[in-house]
Amino acid sequence: MIERIKDTLSLPVVTELQSLRETLWLNPGVTTAEAGLKRVGLTRADADDAEARLQRFAPLLAKAFPETAAMGGIIESDAIPLPHMQAELEKAAPIQGNLWIKKDSHLPVSGSIKARGGIYEVLAHAEKLAIEAGLLTTADDYSVLLSAELRQFFSQHKIAVGSTGNLGLAIGIMSARLGFHVTVHMSADARQWKKEKLRLHGVEVMEYEQDYSVAVQQGRRAAASDPACFFIDDENSRTLFLGYSVAGLRLRRQLEEKGILVDATHPLFVYLPCGVGGGPGGVAFGLKLAFGDHVHCFFAEPTHSPCMLLGMSTGLHDAICVQDIGIDNRTAADGLAVGRASGFVGRAMEQLIDGCYTLSDESMYDLLVMLDRTEGLRLEPSALAGMKGPLHVSSNGAYQRHLGLTATSMAHATHLVWATGGGMVPEKEMLQYLAKGKR
Repeated sequence: MIERIKDTLSLPVVTELQSLRETLWLNPGVTTAEAGLKRVGLTRADADDAEARLQRFAPLLAKAFPETAAMGGIIESDAIPLPHMQAELEKAAPIQGNLWIKKDSHLPVSGSIKARGGIYEVLAHAEKLAIEAGLLTTADDYSVLLSAELRQFFSQHKIAVGSTGNLGLAIGIMSARLGFHVTVHMSADARQWKKEKLRLHGVEVMEYEQDYSVAVQQGRRAAASDPACFFIDDENSRTLFLGYSVAGLRLRRQLEEKGILVDATHPLFVYLPCGVGGGPGGVAFGLKLAFGDHVHCFFAEPTHSPCMLLGMSTGLHDAICVQDIGIDNRTAADGLAVGRASGFVGRAMEQLIDGCYTLSDESMYDLLVMLDRTEGLRLEPSALAGMKGPLHVSSNGAYQRHLGLTATSMAHATHLVWATGGGMVPEKEMLQYLAKGKR
């Protein structure tokens, strides 16, 4: 394997990544949705089952988190147009079509996309335990799981996870609300306010001076020695992946309600910030199930943490990390500070995503300030990673021709930037982000 890694050092894409220049990689292996979906190992039935489980838990979520009551206990975000941001971006280059944003940054409970996969996996685990113990059936009102009896039952069980921050928030808050003893192993780049918020909810936080991979390893090791502990594995979990996939399925109806067509002459481009890969991979899977060949997905990463681009472009996936090619994995985009991508997600996406690109921390801060100034919308730095995608797609005529898209169809395109976090960032922290961006 060491020799294979050495062989990659001469590849042009690896040399480009090593230079820390912003890089676009178009996936030569992308194929039809029908063919690509067969490689995932999961099906539409699996995604539909995840949606049904979330529906069963809706009464519980509405009671446990009053902010979800207006939506009937369904955790979902709005999609809105960004006309003023688009006009500002177009000072650099034209964008063909219309710019929109998916506000997973403002999801209830944890204020990030992780409220989808993280909460879903905790709920799936709680359901399994309660059914096996004879304390629940799928015909019951699931809010019974909030009773003193069930909280006492769950207190005998433990949950652990390794996280850079947002996943830990989602899993920690949900697990503690049900009564689990939960431990979040957090990497050095995790924000202090996220650690403090978890502790306020009664979550045990273990801190490490190393990066995400070490936090995951330590969490996995601690859980392995305790039979009562369930480890949520962000690198390999199919359950997390399916929780995210529901977002892709739901988007179809959401866009239809807003009068947005998605078909051969109205393409949809979606830009997803990528850390280890579970969130963007799951969403992309759901999008392909919903829209087939009419949706085109891109993963966006920091120049200092391009783990998915590196793994996919070399074909080595989780057998290579950014440190292997001399990149330090240090970025202000804490949610994306991952050196080694999920092998499961990388292989699942081999024929489904159109490409990956990187952008600098400076670009993310510039975009953060720009979005606040033009639209009054505030996100954390990592959530801005998708915002450069429309410029890449709109300026790449060869890519458009490869897809068979004409100038007319591109004029009808929808560019959807998936905002992944920021809705719960404390005001003081947000003002620091904005000040840094303005500098």
